[in-house]
Order: sequence, then C-alpha cells, then structure tokens
Amino acid sequence: MSGHRILIAEDDRVVARHLEQQLIRMGHAVVGKTASGEEACSLAVRLQPDLVLMDIRLEGTLDGIDAAERIRGSAGTAIVFLTAYADDETLRRARLTEPFGYLLKPFEESQLRSVVEMALYKQASERRLRESERRFAATLASIGDAVIATNEQRAITYLNPVAERLTGCPAAQAIGRPLLEVFVAVNEDSRQPVDAIAGNMILINLQGGETPIDASDSPIIDDGSTTCGAVIVFRDLTRDREADKALRLAQKELERGAQATAMGELAASIAHEINQPLAAIAASASAGLNWLRRPAPDLRETQQVLEQVRNDATRAANVIRSLQALARKSRPEFSSVDINAVVLEVAALTRADMRRQSVRMATALEAGRPLVLGDRVQIQQVLLNLFTNAFDAMAANGSRPRLLTVSTSSAEGGVRVHVADTGHGLAEADRERVFEPFFSSKPHGMGLGLAICRSIVEAHSGRLWHSPHQPAGTEFVFELREAG
Repeated sequence: MSGHRILIAEDDRVVARHLEQQLIRMGHAVVGKTASGEEACSLAVRLQPDLVLMDIRLEGTLDGIDAAERIRGSAGTAIVFLTAYADDETLRRARLTEPFGYLLKPFEESQLRSVVEMALYKQASERRLRESERRFAATLASIGDAVIATNEQRAITYLNPVAERLTGCPAAQAIGRPLLEVFVAVNEDSRQPVDAIAGNMILINLQGGETPIDASDSPIIDDGSTTCGAVIVFRDLTRDREADKALRLAQKELERGAQATAMGELAASIAHEINQPLAAIAASASAGLNWLRRPAPDLRETQQVLEQVRNDATRAANVIRSLQALARKSRPEFSSVDINAVVLEVAALTRADMRRQSVRMATALEAGRPLVLGDRVQIQQVLLNLFTNAFDAMAANGSRPRLLTVSTSSAEGGVRVHVADTGHGLAEADRERVFEPFFSSKPHGMGLGLAICRSIVEAHSGRLWHSPHQPAGTEFVFELREAG
C-alpha cells in the first residue's frame, strides 16, 4: 500500500523526523507533525489523514490515549500507537480506543512498514464495511416491509421505520429489549399468543392498536453455522384486506346481476324448448277443426290429428319436467332404455320441422344394440337439442343438401349415438366454447341447449363431444353406459 496521508503525534522531535523519513521512503505523505495531544486532535479533524502514528506520552493535558479516543470519536481515523511503555494498565487503556496497531520503541523500519500497511488495510476494510452498513440501513429504511433484527438472545438490535410505526415503539426505546416485549402478536382466530412468527396474525402495538400482518422469522447463521440472531420481516395486510372486502362485494353484485340475467335467459330457453310442440299442437288442432267442419267429417283423420295433439302435449310436458329436474339438480330416473327406439321417437317428433326446413334424415341404427342405463325423457331431450341445432346449422345451406345423419354404434361398456349435419360447421374459435352455458354461435341463441345436453350426459356417467363432419358440417357424439 502506498501514497497514504499520515499524521505523526510524537513528543520527541528526533524520533518524529526519523519517522517522517521512513514513511516518505515507503511512499507515504506526512501531512503534519505535532508533539501535543490537543493539537493532534485539531490536526486530525482539519487534515483528515488516513492514519495517525500516536505516541502515548505527549505534551499538554491530553496524553496519546486520550487524544486517540477523541480522534476516533470525531474523525474515525485509524490509530497506531508508538510507545516504549507496555505495562498492563497502559495496554488496557489503549485497547479501549480500538487501535489499528501497537509498535514498541525502538523498532526497525520493516516493523514500521508491516504495522502501517496492516493498519491501512484494516482501515480500508472498516471503511468498506461502514459503507455497506450504511447502504444496508438505507435499504431497510426505505422498503415497504417492516424489519426487526435480533441477536442470539432474541434482544432487538435494529428496527426500520416501518417496524417502529407498526409496533408503536421508537428504535431508541426498542434496542436491547426482548423481541416479544415489542413484537406482540396473536392468532387471528383464537386470539392466543402465536407459537411461531410465521404467516398471518394480528400485531398489537404498544398503544393497543391492532394490525393484520403477514410475518416471517429467519435465522442469521454465522461462518461457523451457528445461529447468531434473527431477522423478522412483516407486512401490513390492512390494504389487502380492504381490497379483498371490496372485491367480494363487487363479486356479490356481479353474481346478483348474473343471476338475474340467467333467470331471464333460462325462461327464454324454456320458452324456446316448448315453443315447437305448442306450435305443433296449434297447427294440429286447427287442421282437426277444419276436418270436422266438412259436410262429411273424416273421423279417422281427426283421430290421427288428436293423437298428434296428445303426443305434442306430452312432449312439452316432458321438456318442462326435464328442465325442472335440471334446475333442482335432481338425479335422473334410471331405467333400461332402448336407444334405437328413443332415436326413432325423437325423429317422429321432429318430422314436421324436417319437412318445413327441407331436411332429409338418414338413420343407421345397428340392430341388437344393448339397452342403455338412463332417463328416457332426458335422453330424448339431448337428441331433441342436437336435432334442433342441426336444423339451425343447415338453414343457410343454399343449394347444398340438408342431410341429418343419425347412427348408433358399439362402445366399450355402452353405446354411442352419432348426430351429424351438413351445415356450415363450427368456427375454430367456437369449438372449445360450445358447451359453455350462455355461449351461442347463433345470432339469437340462448346458449343453454348444449350445456344442458352435456349436463344430462355427464349425469348418466357418459360423455359428449363433437368433431368436424366430412365433407361439411359437424358431428356430435354422446356415449351412454350399457344397462347391467
């Protein structure tokens, strides 16, 4: 180390001159010399040297030890004692000033060089440590979390301003006190003192105020893997709790609005589901009345019309009963069901719609299919929804044929029902959402039909999915368990 500024406090002028020459040869600069303890203190403050070589015996009322103590307190400068005195009392007093070296007279230049270089090295290390501590203290003072540090006896050694505010205890009063005298926390629910500083709890400050906090307690481990203290970090949760409360209130308002909307849409969906059988009843009744008004009424045709009226009325009643069961989340009424027969029943119910919309149906129902376990009315509801969606999908076909293909096939432990149309198909963005409640790709759709279908099928321990149909359209497939 070289080029440092050194102050000499030595009452022997010859020794002082000799020291100056030695230091210059080492490459250092001697910024001042004095034989007085008082002047050494003054020069140290004014000149700010890197090192003071201090003789213990000096002129004036202050000896070297007293002067060194003042210099360390005011300027923080490193001190190296140069003295011929090495009695126990002198060494004890000298140690209290925390010197950076101690050199007994007479000494060789090599000894002086070693002591000076070690002192300067320690001074630089101490300066870096102080700078690091200042940066650390500034960082802890500026962060939003509260921080308390303790020693190995759990006595407080540091509080940052946030910790002072939350505990209600100024740092000057907290330093040295047991942690649990300042950090008083209880369990949120039981109001009992906490066993460990971890997680959510209530902090009670010294004035009795309460703050919800989230806290952690981390040990400080020294180089020997021994716990030498701890750092407690805690965060005020008051704003988080207020934000959670506001969010819950907003969610409740949103749920109330959604419920009102859902009720309206459900009512519209029910009206949509029963509109077709009611329209069929009205048309059949009108036809029957016309036949009865003839001069020679055809009673056979009238009987057929009345049977159609009865069937459509039963169909409407069954739709309402099925939707009511879904609203109550009641379990399906399981029985053994001939799935092929159910397909044909629903095909008959929708025959008028197919004629009106110029839809042709093709069926491929495998003979000998096993019976499935299910609720006959709810399975009819699934097929009716899938048929109606297929009709709507093919409404804009133009010159392309409108063909509804319905088939049944074997599945492991059950039966699959396939319903395919030749419509426009599903847009890629809609494929993952078609089963979501209230999502519809139709301009005026309610978005409940496929959601209800999936709920029914899943209540039957089955599954419902879709895939593109070639050359055009969409195929929906649902799978039901075989009746045991």
